[in-house]
Amino acid sequence: MNFDLDEQQQAFVDTAKEFATRALRPGAARWDEECVFPVDVLRQAGELGFCGIYTPEEYGGLGLGRLDASLIFEHLAAGCTATTAFLTIHNMVLWMIATFGNDTLREKFCPQLAAGEMLASYCLTEPEAGSDAASLRTTATVSGDDYLLNGTKAFISGAGQTDVLVVMARLVDAQGKTHSGAAGICSLAVPARACGISYGVPEKKMGWNSHPTALVHFSDVRVPKAHRLGTEGQGFKIAMRGLDGGRINIASCSVGTAQAALEEALQYSQERRQFGRPLADFQAVQFRLADMATELVAARQMVRLAACRLDSKHPEASAYCAMAKRLATDAGFQICNEALQLHGGYGYTREYPLERYVRDTRVHQILEGTNEVMRIIIARRLLQAGAAGVW
Repeated sequence: MNFDLDEQQQAFVDTAKEFATRALRPGAARWDEECVFPVDVLRQAGELGFCGIYTPEEYGGLGLGRLDASLIFEHLAAGCTATTAFLTIHNMVLWMIATFGNDTLREKFCPQLAAGEMLASYCLTEPEAGSDAASLRTTATVSGDDYLLNGTKAFISGAGQTDVLVVMARLVDAQGKTHSGAAGICSLAVPARACGISYGVPEKKMGWNSHPTALVHFSDVRVPKAHRLGTEGQGFKIAMRGLDGGRINIASCSVGTAQAALEEALQYSQERRQFGRPLADFQAVQFRLADMATELVAARQMVRLAACRLDSKHPEASAYCAMAKRLATDAGFQICNEALQLHGGYGYTREYPLERYVRDTRVHQILEGTNEVMRIIIARRLLQAGAAGVW
């Protein structure tokens, strides 16, 4: 498959590169060290359309495909991994509202979310429901024309500083019956400051420090039925569809960060001298750089292939997304770690960005479904469909 960029794609890539260089990279180290959520910069991203990349134009987005979104996220991540990662979550939430919400809900939220004037968080994970998302316990109890939302969500990016939450909850009908399994989940768009919502203390994290991550507590939060996305039993399917794209997004962030790490390693290995010669003259260093570049290109091509499969609605798109996420996030972390190693003791200091790249990319192997879960998804499809002629 040919991945040469067309004129429009190249224009978006150039814009993303310029924004990463001008607005993201200069502040990335400070945002990380001081745990700053750069809302003003996110609003600037919205002005360029980067808050609604694959949301349809009629709802304020750019209306691009997932391949185009991947290209943009890859180059933004080279400026600041963590801030770009939040942008990918925001884009996913907006896409969910635009795709599955009613006209009133779209009009209420989509234009401001697409412009970056409002920011969004995604609430799926719970303290006792991580990889097993279908076992979530947060409930949405039917109460007249509303739902009463009760429960706790964990590890929510942007929690406490965003404006809209998309919440996955288990339906309890008017008769008090709790609907079990994946088919019993509904999806709700909730104003983040609604009465009954409270937030935990931001987590002290290894990386991703440019946006807060915290618990979100719901206590009899009244949500109009008109704020439901899709049908009452469609929530889990919406979540999984969102995660297919989310896996491409986070894989793209890994590729972009790995590219930045490789560039740092190339420059350093040519400038740093040991034993009277540049590091780049040593074959051991050359081999390491060669392997890093090869794995980076392979990961990038896998991500773009998966994005194309998602755009074309290929029957095995979910498996391709899982493959891309597994490959790119593992490779991305390893490339960043190798780049740090090539810097020696300097790589371990904050004088260079390598230690931040390593910290920020490590979580990519966990979120949007752990890489162990990705292997389960891929293996199931192989065992069901077979390998010959499908992939």
